[in-house]
Amino acid sequence: MKSPEMADILNARPLHFLRVLELSSPSTIAAGRLVADLGAELIAIDSRHDSADSLRNFVAGLNKTILKLPSDAQAARQVLHTQLARADVLIYDGGDPLCEALRLSTAELKQSFPRLTLLSVSDFGLSGPYKDYQATNAVHLAMTATLARSGIKGNRPLLPPGQLAWQTAAAQAVWALMIALWQRSRIGTGIAMDCSIFEGVAQVLDPGLGVTGSGSAGRSAGEMAPYGRPPVGWLYPIIPCADGHVRACILNPRQWQNFSKWLGNDHPFTDPKYSALSTRYPVIPQINALMAEFFADRTTAEVAEQARQRGIPISAVASPAEAQQSPQFLARKAFCSVQISGKQAQIPSGYLELDGVRLGLREPTNPELPQRRSSNFPENVRDRGNLQRRPFSDLRILDLGVIVAGAELGRLFADMGADVIKVENSAFADGLRQSPGGAPISLSFTQGSRNKQSLGLNLRSPVAIDLFKQLVKKSDVVLSNFKPGTLESLGIDYATLSAINPRIVVAESSALGNTGPMAKSMGYGPLVRASCGLTGLWRYPDTDNSFSDSITIFPDHFAARIAASGIVAALLRREITGRGGRVIVSQAETILNALAPEFLAESLAPASLAPRGNISPLSAINCVYPCAGDDQWCVIDFRDDTDWRNFVSASGISALATDAFSSPELRRQAADEIAARIEHWTRGQLSENIVRLLQGARVPCGKMLRLSDLSDDPHLVARRFFRQLDQPGYPQQLQTENGPAGVSELPDPEISPAPFQSQHTRSIVKRLLAIPDTAIDALIADGVLEDMSPALLQYLKTPA
Repeated sequence: MKSPEMADILNARPLHFLRVLELSSPSTIAAGRLVADLGAELIAIDSRHDSADSLRNFVAGLNKTILKLPSDAQAARQVLHTQLARADVLIYDGGDPLCEALRLSTAELKQSFPRLTLLSVSDFGLSGPYKDYQATNAVHLAMTATLARSGIKGNRPLLPPGQLAWQTAAAQAVWALMIALWQRSRIGTGIAMDCSIFEGVAQVLDPGLGVTGSGSAGRSAGEMAPYGRPPVGWLYPIIPCADGHVRACILNPRQWQNFSKWLGNDHPFTDPKYSALSTRYPVIPQINALMAEFFADRTTAEVAEQARQRGIPISAVASPAEAQQSPQFLARKAFCSVQISGKQAQIPSGYLELDGVRLGLREPTNPELPQRRSSNFPENVRDRGNLQRRPFSDLRILDLGVIVAGAELGRLFADMGADVIKVENSAFADGLRQSPGGAPISLSFTQGSRNKQSLGLNLRSPVAIDLFKQLVKKSDVVLSNFKPGTLESLGIDYATLSAINPRIVVAESSALGNTGPMAKSMGYGPLVRASCGLTGLWRYPDTDNSFSDSITIFPDHFAARIAASGIVAALLRREITGRGGRVIVSQAETILNALAPEFLAESLAPASLAPRGNISPLSAINCVYPCAGDDQWCVIDFRDDTDWRNFVSASGISALATDAFSSPELRRQAADEIAARIEHWTRGQLSENIVRLLQGARVPCGKMLRLSDLSDDPHLVARRFFRQLDQPGYPQQLQTENGPAGVSELPDPEISPAPFQSQHTRSIVKRLLAIPDTAIDALIADGVLEDMSPALLQYLKTPA
């Protein structure tokens, strides 16, 4: 029987034992909030923010205790060292002048506090040619090639809504932190990490080297958007209805056949050949026009409901206000109430759930209470002091994940040494395995499943389910992003698996969450974005039907980091309690929480949240400008009066050097005039020259890069952002991303190829279940197990 104290621990948030010190800056606050949501006691020191971004600061400050430093430097240093001695983690911007003033060098911190995990989060990291560059959310979007792919072909590039660069980079930094915490539990010492927002955005928001969606047919992001912005309506068309818009994701043959029947028997695309997506591509404009005519006098609710009944993936494009009142989000309590400036408002309530409890808004701790010391940290030291230990080498993961979010989640653990077994079957093949031109493996699957092994197992067979349960006994984590209810129907839900292995952690990711009236809706990313208000905000403010999120794959990579961090938090809790847990992630709710400041603004002033276009939330001035050359652009952004004065001085635009523009309020009133004068100045200059000039004056500025530019980017090259992958099926090495933190004491991933279908079936069941060859042959013959096809086996045996 558990003691009362143990019962309290079991009911606590997973990182209840962790004490985190955040030296607050615009770069660190989002990462700190994510860690606090996971249950850590977070003390935010010297909270200094730009009042122009007050809603972001408010949201990022929740779940934290604010502790001001004394103004005297020596006294401040003494307070800080007292807090550091009690902390497990320091989150800070190593490039912040405050760190230099307080003499907080990595070397000194490691010497004084060897158990302390150090997470520096800064714009470009502490090394490399851009280390002194200034940036904002918009600058990062330009420099990571996100801006180049956003908008509509022939138009200006369009900044995505919200502050997605800061939010996605925070998720990447926290993922790196969770790896480091697990490593500490095994080696007994802290890890130092130098994370840059620039690299985090390049890995998470719309990565050029990452997994692409099912509509890409296995093509890479570079192949999907080799240079510029896509034509309107490409891939996932948005169709006007009587009272709004709907989005369609009609991809597979059954979906098309159902839609064709709905249209009737007299339209020009009844030929069965149009069931193939490749056949429909050339006539997409005509099909979209037919769809628009068919939906014109129907309401969005009517279209969405009839499509749901017919098994056709179509969703209404919701406004932010409609998203806040969505029956699905209300049923899941995806929003909660907060008090701000004496007003009651609504914000998203947290990114994920653990054991049915949402990890989100809570009361912060009191710094005056007796402080826990780092001895609370759960340590199971097995390899003391070995920084090159593969962090997750003691974990085995059964990976049922498919498509982007599923593939990415397993890959994150495989990169760090986990034994990740992809459980799959050709009868229900992962959509990422489709490959253009009949290649033996797709580039997208390769990027998402490197370092994994493939087990061919038919989970529709009772015998296979029994084998799966035997594997669960010897595993730590099960990953799934099936439609909610699928694990239950197969008899491998969390309740069943935890009875077999109480230490198992089961993570389930889905489009809209595992409960609620729309839980079992088809989980395509474009429909998720439409349902939670992101698509409606991602358009040009003054142009009808200019929705511009057609080739983004957000939030898949983002949701994978959120889920991965939740899993490690549950595993760390298991070190104390001996019990695993169930992690639930709704991809839609990760978007809601990434847009928390925007939803807060909408709650405070209903119907005020609308597309901003390229207007900076910091300065209220346009920040995307044309430069000399074909479709060349740069971002210039102003955080405060200092940036403005530095810009006016460096640019030499004399008309702006007057008192008429001397304050933020005056500049907001004259925003159009200012933007016109800046555009006149930028049009005749090369973007790289503008960047060189303005960054030299410490003004946030960045050139809009394309994906093809990133491979040779000197900063990414200097910080070893890229690695090479030898993948059977490709005659040349493939470029892939490196580790989770730009520069760190974590070991680099050991890059090995992605598996062919069922490539490791025999070796896995021999190694883990001790099944002899004759029994394996019989199980294959009975369709319980699946072996690699003779064609692929011969392919692997054939010399390159």
